[in-house]
Amino acid sequence: MTVTVRVPAKVNVQLAVGGARPDGFHDLANVFLAVGLYDEVTVTPSDSLRVTCSGPDAAQVPLDRTNLAARAAIALAERHGLSPDVHIHIAKDIPVAGGMAGGSADGAGALLACDKLWGTESSLPELLAICAELGSDVPFSLVGGAALGTGRGENLTPLEVGGTFHWVFAVADGGLSTPAVYGEFDRLTAGTEVPPPAASPALLDALRTGDATALAGALVNDLQPAALSLRPSLAATLAAGTDAGALAALVSGSGPTTAFLTKDAESAESVAAALTASGTCRTARVAQSPAAGATVVGA
Repeated sequence: MTVTVRVPAKVNVQLAVGGARPDGFHDLANVFLAVGLYDEVTVTPSDSLRVTCSGPDAAQVPLDRTNLAARAAIALAERHGLSPDVHIHIAKDIPVAGGMAGGSADGAGALLACDKLWGTESSLPELLAICAELGSDVPFSLVGGAALGTGRGENLTPLEVGGTFHWVFAVADGGLSTPAVYGEFDRLTAGTEVPPPAASPALLDALRTGDATALAGALVNDLQPAALSLRPSLAATLAAGTDAGALAALVSGSGPTTAFLTKDAESAESVAAALTASGTCRTARVAQSPAAGATVVGA
């Protein structure tokens, strides 16, 4: 038997970051929106645990037990007294190390796929508990849609979305390390009072009503100054997208992918073409949100 799960990328339409906690993490008010760029994770019984990967930048994906997909299989197997003997193949389409939770998506996809393959029939709360152990973004990758993540992002509250939002994502050359970006955030905010993170009522209302213009005015990413400090060239990409007519632009998560909100599908195609022609990014991808979470698409 083989099981294939499709799992989406995400964009943070708000990423409010608090000061560093004693455990090294940061409290967040993280408004996640799943977008229609997907990885597919396929699991097949095997003599041992192994991971393979194909697609853009597949060479950058670790294929050992540090891969979140492998860790997900191990965590589920340990809970049920099983051996994680499975071949996990990841077909990548989410940018690698791009601030769009591609690795977290693979972890969530592998977890759901192994649950179906092994017939362990875990409840959603059980799966979410494993996701939270794997990483801050993994629970949202499982459920998709839209949600407010608090704590370090793992505590989710579903959010209502009243329409379809149209995005362009500009993919940069190379990646950015999430720990490095948080470290730069700590450096830039040292000696200042970092306020407790809180979700923006205006942003939540814009999501609920499906108002792209209002959402554009409320987008914020507290990690953006740190990402720009580490990768100053991203400023030119942000400018190219807004000059091409995007309603708003921001760094996606910890970057270096940049996200551009547009008024409709036609505008998205126009902005993507302009970004590609600008020479400020490697490629530009069009996607819509919200998108469904991890979904079994073949068995």
